[in-house]
Amino acid sequence: MNHSLKTELLMPAGSLAKLKVAVLYGADAVYLGTPDMSLRTKSEFSLEEVLEGVRFAHAKGVRVYLTLNLFAHNKDVARLDTFIDTVRQVNPDGLIIADPGVFQYVRQRAPEIPLHVSTQANVCSSLSVKFWESQGAKLVVLAREVSFAELTEIRRDCPDVRLEAFVHGTMCMTYSGRCLLSNFLSERGANQGNCANSCRWEYKVHLRMKDGTREELIINDSNREMFEFLLEEGVRPGEFMPIEEDVRGSYILNSKDLCLLPRLDEYLRQGVDSFKVEGRGKSLYYVAVVARAYRMAMDAWARDPENWDPRPYMDELDRVPSRGYTLAFHDGQLTNLSHGYEHTGQVSDAVFAGYISRCESDAVFVDVRNRLDSGDVLEFVTPGSLDVIRLRLYEFELEGRSEHQETVHPGQGRLLKIRYAQFEQEDQSTLRGRLPELTVIRKEKPLTETEAARVRLDEEARRLELASGCSNVSRDLSRYQLYQLGLQDARQREDEHAEPKFVRSGHSGCCARGCNGCLIFWNDPAYAKGRELMKHKKMGEKLSSAERK
Repeated sequence: MNHSLKTELLMPAGSLAKLKVAVLYGADAVYLGTPDMSLRTKSEFSLEEVLEGVRFAHAKGVRVYLTLNLFAHNKDVARLDTFIDTVRQVNPDGLIIADPGVFQYVRQRAPEIPLHVSTQANVCSSLSVKFWESQGAKLVVLAREVSFAELTEIRRDCPDVRLEAFVHGTMCMTYSGRCLLSNFLSERGANQGNCANSCRWEYKVHLRMKDGTREELIINDSNREMFEFLLEEGVRPGEFMPIEEDVRGSYILNSKDLCLLPRLDEYLRQGVDSFKVEGRGKSLYYVAVVARAYRMAMDAWARDPENWDPRPYMDELDRVPSRGYTLAFHDGQLTNLSHGYEHTGQVSDAVFAGYISRCESDAVFVDVRNRLDSGDVLEFVTPGSLDVIRLRLYEFELEGRSEHQETVHPGQGRLLKIRYAQFEQEDQSTLRGRLPELTVIRKEKPLTETEAARVRLDEEARRLELASGCSNVSRDLSRYQLYQLGLQDARQREDEHAEPKFVRSGHSGCCARGCNGCLIFWNDPAYAKGRELMKHKKMGEKLSSAERK
């Protein structure tokens, strides 16, 4: 097989709009499914939308893979013939299957459909890849538990079958998604596409008294130092693992999100055929920004592999809410750096403001997805480039209303009208081409003290992973432990106040929305030097840390 062909970027498509956004922002292929026979019962696709999506993607030269990756019960088998007839109408470029019985059934009844083996099949060795290849698989998705060293061996041993690896997205704390927690705790079958995400839940400690009564154990300042809870595993007597809980509960099962972009060059050199991004249930914003970052990173490596630098693309991924990033199994066994024991929320300093729903001759119309306030700087995330177009708005024009608004809320049923003439600092001759329909827009999100401390902790964990490798993390974790203490302190301060404090940049009174356009900045003599620097910057662009000194 010729592995000199370009590695494809495979993006999730949880709806027709997300499919189109993935294509716009650089996907080579998308994967999707209808709710009944894939592992996403919340899929927003109808059959008609699947057909439209496939036609749209194929017209743009983008491949489409359908999912049939549930583990079938007899009740599901009865529906397979109807599903196969439907798939033949769709004409996909591949069908993703996990169950070996379903694989054989489809291969016999529809031999013309290319079959791919799902990550749910837990393929971790060359033997398994060769088995599926002998059964007729055209592509095998490797389990997330496969290390890079193992992947290298599999590529060497199996040169004639396409290999796919997950590079980004939510990680499951169980073995490639074979979860029993969801079934047990909420009677929702994880392997039937209805996972309740029980590993993300908050768990509390309770006491059961001798008389059978149960009480919640409240840990506060009066008893915090009196005792601690330890876990002892049966075959490790004498090894006591602390179980910690704060007022928000305990997150002992919570994994960080997978992100292999810092090591993407290694996978490109190895000839992996497809890079898969998780997230069919994620937002349009997630699909757009993640696709753009990986597309730009892959193209930059193709142009100049020797001088490739992942940092600009990681900066973009940091603008997407996440649980913190980890290399996961890249270097082998997981470490504590791969799990988020301290905080389960998704954090970033940007939020999804909306997307361009319609373009007309004089304006774009925006579907607003988060509250917008007077003075907000909107960042238009342009496809095909890491550049953004910034625009500060002090009032908002809503479609169908004559009076302007100072605040816009999502769900009002009216689109925000932004005229091209308002982009005063942009080249009007190229502006329309840079802002096509479905362009996503973000705005800055002020971080609370706790969120800012969590970001610092995640950055330090990432530094340790990249510096030492997961299999040999440095014993010098003093700085990491200091960041953990900083997170705990920030939480405690917020717990003591009804309203959380926010971390703002700049001097006292700074709105943290960007200096260009701020009346105080442009009129106060104290900022004369800054004004000279800002003359060469666009609206909403901030001074760098070096320039602020």
